[in-house]
Amino acid sequence: MAGKFGATSTTDDVLSGVDLHGKRILVTGVSAGLGVETARALAARGANVIGAARDLEKAQHAIADARRDTAAAGGSIELVALDLASLASVRACADKLQEEGKSLDVIIANAGVMATPFGKTADGFETQFGTNHLGHFVLVNRLASLIASGGRVVALASSGHRFANVDLGDPGFERTPYDPFVAYGRSKTANILFAVAFDQRHQARGVRATAVHPGGIHTELGRHMDDSQMTALLERINSQLASEGKGPFQFKTIPQGAATSVWAALVAPVEDVGGRYCENCHVSEVVADDVVITPVSEGVRGYALDAANAAALWRKSEEMVAESF
Repeated sequence: MAGKFGATSTTDDVLSGVDLHGKRILVTGVSAGLGVETARALAARGANVIGAARDLEKAQHAIADARRDTAAAGGSIELVALDLASLASVRACADKLQEEGKSLDVIIANAGVMATPFGKTADGFETQFGTNHLGHFVLVNRLASLIASGGRVVALASSGHRFANVDLGDPGFERTPYDPFVAYGRSKTANILFAVAFDQRHQARGVRATAVHPGGIHTELGRHMDDSQMTALLERINSQLASEGKGPFQFKTIPQGAATSVWAALVAPVEDVGGRYCENCHVSEVVADDVVITPVSEGVRGYALDAANAAALWRKSEEMVAESF
């Protein structure tokens, strides 16, 4: 089952014949794009999906069609407020779910921002590192006790992790000139390292974690890039692909982009994906740091899976959020 899907597989392909009745799944970022499609696909197979979003009114509109489509299957989508750029909001969300006391089978840490102008979260962290990594770091760890044995955590990362390793000496760009894609790369590497470390800490009780790259998709994630930046990026990618004798880059559809998330969460053998990085519905190979590849090529850098690097990031993250897990 794990080997029959690929880059063009959709959520419906991956979940065909899968019964999720009785499953309770948390998905962050359900106000647009991949989060909405992920929630729809899961609820359409009978899952009870808890969708977390910063803007609940926007999320209500975004999931309206999905709710109608999934009602007949016995699935459901409920919403909970979550602003990953505010640890007060993150902790309030986790407290609410803890108070309900219902177990979770899967957490899909889908929400994120990309290539933002320099800024800081409510707690003073660089926007991308604070939102993409630290917000999820606190949320998932505070909910870890609710994850049932056999459960999984899926952290959405990106091939953009190859832009940069984490910089634990200067995570806020206080001494480093700010570059939006370097910042994005650091945050996405952090997402992978978090999955590695979480997997190590929880696998003995039957809970595993993995990181996934959804692929290149037109979503709101790219809203901070203007048309000229996107055009220049695609020209560079296509030029390099042409030099390798390959055709031009093709964006994935949203259902194709969300496929790897649900595959890693519910379909792939857990022993294959635990502590690993996945893309195009399979586990990716490690590519050496000195090998030049296009942003749209497959491969994960070794530093993103390094256990010592993951442990160091965990310690630094605890220090930054003033909370130990």
